[in-house]
Amino acid sequence: MSAVSREERLSKMETEERASSVSTSGGSEGSLDRLLPTVSTGLSPRKRTTSQCKSEPPLLRTSKRTIYTAGRPPWYNEHGAQSKEAFVIGLCGGSASGKTTVARKIIEALDVPWVVLLSMDSFYKVLTPDQQTLAASNDYNFDHPDAFDFDLLTHTLRKLKQGKSVKIPVYDFTTHGRQKEWKTVYGASVIIFEGIMAFADKKLLQLLDMKIFVDTDSDIRLVRRLRRDITGRGRDIEGVIKQYNKFVKPAFEQYIEPTMRLADIVVPRGGCNMVAIDLIVQHVHSQLEERKLRWDMAALASAHQAQPLPQTLSVLESTPQVRGMHTIIRNKETSRDEFIFYSKRLMRLLIERALSFLPSQVHVVQTPQGEDYEGRSFHGKRITGVSILRAGETMEPALRAVCKDVRIGKILIQTNQDTGEPELHYLRLPKDIGEDHVILMDCTVSTGAAAMMAVRVLLDHDVQEDKILLVSLLMAEMGVHSVAYAFPQVKIITTAVDKKVNNLFHIIPGIGNFGDRYFGTDAPPDWSDEETDEPSY
Repeated sequence: MSAVSREERLSKMETEERASSVSTSGGSEGSLDRLLPTVSTGLSPRKRTTSQCKSEPPLLRTSKRTIYTAGRPPWYNEHGAQSKEAFVIGLCGGSASGKTTVARKIIEALDVPWVVLLSMDSFYKVLTPDQQTLAASNDYNFDHPDAFDFDLLTHTLRKLKQGKSVKIPVYDFTTHGRQKEWKTVYGASVIIFEGIMAFADKKLLQLLDMKIFVDTDSDIRLVRRLRRDITGRGRDIEGVIKQYNKFVKPAFEQYIEPTMRLADIVVPRGGCNMVAIDLIVQHVHSQLEERKLRWDMAALASAHQAQPLPQTLSVLESTPQVRGMHTIIRNKETSRDEFIFYSKRLMRLLIERALSFLPSQVHVVQTPQGEDYEGRSFHGKRITGVSILRAGETMEPALRAVCKDVRIGKILIQTNQDTGEPELHYLRLPKDIGEDHVILMDCTVSTGAAAMMAVRVLLDHDVQEDKILLVSLLMAEMGVHSVAYAFPQVKIITTAVDKKVNNLFHIIPGIGNFGDRYFGTDAPPDWSDEETDEPSY
């Protein structure tokens, strides 16, 4: 799939948006023992400035290419273990110093596929009713370090660095509170974290791999504020200058400028300093190269040769009926209508088999004859189905047919044509999926790489490993071993297991490209049995 078509696909989906940049907040004067800069009390409160919070798609279009700002590279090895953490860049500087401009130029120059831009402005504290009153009369100090929820910020950045799913609060600067809906951010090779107090907390500093201070002349910052506030916010020049002198400048001198000493690199002139940005990019590239772990298909293929099939595998009994349906769908001469019909029949049997592995408890009911019947009922909170797009989506009707009101999530995994690595390009998972039993659906599994990544995604969203059931119409022994070895508590259910995978990672004898046969599309020359929209292994 071309970069353009992938972008079109993502733009049609309801993708998870990253936290967008906004400005200012508030806080009370108090003990700041955990903060590095020495902070004194008595700073005059400043008027709060506001800016509109814009939701941005997880794409950054540059002159060269499209960069995905949401997603997840395969940060695990063939054992399912975490292999590396994201590289976190901290950007600090005064208001209107050009932090966001520097961040965007770094992202464009880095030319890496997975980047998250995290703004500190999303982590202002919620004001109390008394503080709300002060804010309404412009008598509340919005530039004190206590204005930020450093505990939430540190927790969020730590999880994001580990490759886990995080939810970012959306701060409403009209009500001085957080909106009900939070933004989901997930996965990155590089995280750029920017904010005026980015270096103000010891625990936060420990998460930063590189610290950059954007040092822009105060006159330039004032000019930028004049242009922004006069043209964009309808203010007069006298009011803007008064606000700057009384609130903004003292806050910079007291809280922000002292943290410059903590920076690894100071960038004078902000986004105009391309020499500094090039040096930063070279260093980040070298760090990413040291952390790089290629997806080793050879290791995956040879790790479990001659091993018995794992006990976590359950294969549908090969009755004459099941074997007859396999005969039809494996036959290359079978028409598309016949292929779909018998595939659906197998899917229904497969889902019914999978449901038998869900936990149950004794449930006594009374029959119409007034007699008690001791039966069974599901013992869990919810059942959620997650399909690996696109072929896995064909199994959703079978699940819905037997599970009333089941929730459905979707994951799109594609292969990076340059590295051969499976990468997460899209996911939409139901809320609180970590509490559910999850049926993970893909029609064919050859090497197991895509299935392993999907399981890893679910684990990153706090789903318990022993609550995941991987269901597939057809699997290769290699894929079964790979998933079972990496995730020994995941239950694997399939209708058949083929012994071989050829050098193109096609299942032998196999079933062909399931998605193309089902949807009536033409398979590319290098198709894979774990096809999503591009070859995926």
